[in-house]
Amino acid sequence: MYAFEIERPATIEDAVKALAADEAQPLGGGQTLIPTLKQRLAMPSVLVSLTGIPGMRGICTDDAGRLCIGAGTTHAEVAAGAGDFSGLAAMAAKIGDPAVRNRGTLGGSLANNDPSACYPAAALGAGATIVTNKREIGADDFFQGMFDTALDESEIITEVKFPVPGKSAYAKFEQPASRFALVAAFVAKFEDGVRVAITGASESGVFRWSEAENALSADFNASALEGLTVPADGMIGDLHGTPEYRAHLTGVMTRRAVAAAG
Repeated sequence: MYAFEIERPATIEDAVKALAADEAQPLGGGQTLIPTLKQRLAMPSVLVSLTGIPGMRGICTDDAGRLCIGAGTTHAEVAAGAGDFSGLAAMAAKIGDPAVRNRGTLGGSLANNDPSACYPAAALGAGATIVTNKREIGADDFFQGMFDTALDESEIITEVKFPVPGKSAYAKFEQPASRFALVAAFVAKFEDGVRVAITGASESGVFRWSEAENALSADFNASALEGLTVPADGMIGDLHGTPEYRAHLTGVMTRRAVAAAG
């Protein structure tokens, strides 16, 4: 590690002001940032902690029936408080280990947009709206590539609004050392159709599998996916699996998610 200052603002407005300082960086649960600092892959002079802001914590339901979750809410709190959104609650309950679940935050995960993280799949699969200190961004526009989002430098995520599907489930083929997804699928069935989001597979990060969505919108059954495949081009290839293996797992995990959603 190295010397740096830490700011602990009590309001969103104060956090935005603190982040205007040179080389300032927001700090959520720190599950990615702290290891990065230890390896000196990032060296900000100021860390601005977002976890002590009451306006960025908690779970409620708005007038439209959406589940509204503060960006500073931990994975464990989402698992315990997601209510009728069973797919989201079950997914959050299996992120990392207890230490990670009690420190990591929803907003931190989405802002980091790791290509194998769980929350991007939930947000994209549910068609969530990401709320920042400046605007609201639909999930389809928010995720723009591996570790890349629509956030400007001066923006922080303050809340995420999740439409609650009638049926949902998340199926993850876990990399046992990191507990990140080697490949995972989030499936959400709404009255007007089905959304399917895949994480862990693509070099471009989380993505929607449109062919599966069309098939499942017509028949929400795992058998409707038989014969459907995704191309291996653009899939991640590493020591854990080839692009072809990840392409195959995309179909397997999507079928498992549909079966789990019922």
